[in-house]
Amino acid sequence: MLNTELSKIELPRLILASGSPRRAEIMNSVGWQFIRDVPNIDETELPGEQADIYVQRLARTKAESVAERYSGEIVLGADTTVVVDGQIVGKPVDVEDAKRMIRSLAGRWHEVLTGVAVAKSGQCESGLQSTRVKFSPMSQVEIDFLAENGDPLDKAGAYAVQAQAALFIEAIEGDYWNVVGLPVSLVYRLVGNLINDPNTKALA
Repeated sequence: MLNTELSKIELPRLILASGSPRRAEIMNSVGWQFIRDVPNIDETELPGEQADIYVQRLARTKAESVAERYSGEIVLGADTTVVVDGQIVGKPVDVEDAKRMIRSLAGRWHEVLTGVAVAKSGQCESGLQSTRVKFSPMSQVEIDFLAENGDPLDKAGAYAVQAQAALFIEAIEGDYWNVVGLPVSLVYRLVGNLINDPNTKALA
């Protein structure tokens, strides 16, 4: 991965096991070559499952299920969720549900968790990234605006930090890209672990 003779980083091609346009945009932004293969898995939470365990389980399941189709290739899976008061906040089912979610976030801190897994030839490395986000207090007009204009239905917590929600976010503690949907620095370290690259692993 890291070619010290040429003093440059060489990122191996990945199979992105995700249909998320935001994850694809992040990969493109850092110049990481990939192709996409969207997994078809059951994302139902298990009874009593904690959020951190849930997102890592889904990330591994996504990566490992797609890796079965790509012998010798590195497959990346990820799953992101929002946590408020210890409860998982998933994707809204409609605009009214999005308004309810945004109302629960307004004026408060919440946590964004992303599980990441990379799999190859029966091996899998996984990890977790956590970021805290605080929304400013919001009026009902502002909540309605964000729910109706922020394209919330495919987003955990009903918002995109890089879009209209940025108007209402007071603070972020941790990895910004995690809130967008993919903590790419964690991906980099996990890939280094998977392919046993000592230069990359030293960055972990």
